[in-house]
Amino acid sequence: MKKIFFVVLLVCLQAPVLHAGDYKLSMLPRFFPEKLTAMITPLAAYLSLETGDSIVPVLTDNFAAYQTDLEQGKIYIGYQNPLVYVKVSDTHEALATAVKGKGGDKFWGIIITRPDSGLTKITDLKGKKVMIVGKESAGGFLSQKLTLKQNGLDVERDCLLSIAADNRQENVIISVSIGDVDAGFIRSSALHKADEFIMPGSIKQVAETAWLPNWAISVNRNMPQASKDAIKRALLKLTAKSPVMSAMGLEAFKSASDSDYNVIRRLLQ
Repeated sequence: MKKIFFVVLLVCLQAPVLHAGDYKLSMLPRFFPEKLTAMITPLAAYLSLETGDSIVPVLTDNFAAYQTDLEQGKIYIGYQNPLVYVKVSDTHEALATAVKGKGGDKFWGIIITRPDSGLTKITDLKGKKVMIVGKESAGGFLSQKLTLKQNGLDVERDCLLSIAADNRQENVIISVSIGDVDAGFIRSSALHKADEFIMPGSIKQVAETAWLPNWAISVNRNMPQASKDAIKRALLKLTAKSPVMSAMGLEAFKSASDSDYNVIRRLLQ
């Protein structure tokens, strides 16, 4: 009997324990670490204050590491594009959608090139060297992929694709500006992210591409419901005048559910 009790106790001690109110928050790393830190640190501090939980901001090296950490439960609160959200939705559930600018709770990608490239329309991309943010990027790949398909092009068959170093929007812009590639795919809001690193007038926009549901704040499905509810209430209280929203470059958060992202699932199928 004592032996059985000892085995049960040992198993309990070895099992991972989720301490309520102690959560890591992260964001899909589409910017350099300094900017990511500046964006999510105020949010973590605000949520800690509003919910009473200890919420700690953390960074990951790249898109793949971020997705893995969400799936493995290392990150309990995530802020990511709709494509990555759909891929982790078995373990995460959407609480809120970002709201910003003319798109509101939706966003889109753009195609950029050099002014002297000779590319003026989407069909000109056939056979060209194109840099994307990454195949996990909604604004830097999926949006453009859909629009090219509507114009009779299969981006993976008809273009010579390369992926930006560290999945950075800035690296796409820089590569286009110096002529390493013929064109680049980035999110529309990232158009001026590399202005300090490129010659003025060295890139131009060719086209806007398909609109998609905006980024999601999601939480691990195993998080206690009380914590989920507290986080969601806190997010929906934020206004455009809040320093938290200013740091994230947003106007507000809108209540969201998993089904809001079914459009992405259908597109992937």
